[in-house]
Amino acid sequence: MAVTRYLGLDLGTRRIGVAVSDELGFTAQPLPTLEPKTEDEALAAVRSLLDRYGVREVVVGLPKNMNGTLGPAAEQALAFAKRLEEGGLAKVTMWDERLTSRAAERLLIEADVRRSKRKRAVDQMAAVLILQGFLDRSRHQLDTPS
Repeated sequence: MAVTRYLGLDLGTRRIGVAVSDELGFTAQPLPTLEPKTEDEALAAVRSLLDRYGVREVVVGLPKNMNGTLGPAAEQALAFAKRLEEGGLAKVTMWDERLTSRAAERLLIEADVRRSKRKRAVDQMAAVLILQGFLDRSRHQLDTPS
C-alpha cells in the first residue's frame, strides 16, 4: 500500500488553519495555525510543510456561498491553490467548506474551550474538518464497488 499524506488548509484573511493526515490517510490532525503577512509568505510556509511531512496532495477549503456561487473569498482560495499547484510540489484539490467554521466553533463550544482560545482553535478545527471530510469521501469511494 502506497503511503500518501495529505495537508488540509482553511484559508482565512489573517490566519490559515492547517491539518495533516496520518501516513495511511485515515485521520486528520491539527497543526499550528499559520499567520503569514503576505501570500508569498503563506506559500513558502505551506511548501515547507509539504517537505516536512512528505505531502503529495493538498486539500484547500473552498468557501462557497450557501447558494453554491463563488464570492471573493472563494476566488482568493482558487488563486492561492493555483499558485501552490504551479510550484509542482503537490496536487491541489478544492473542497467545499460551507459551514465548516461554524461546525468547528460549535465543537469547540461543546468541548468548553474558552472564547479567548477559540479563535485560533477554530481555524485548526476547520482545517481538520475539511481534510477529514476529504479523507472519508476518498475512503468511501475506494470501498464502494464500481
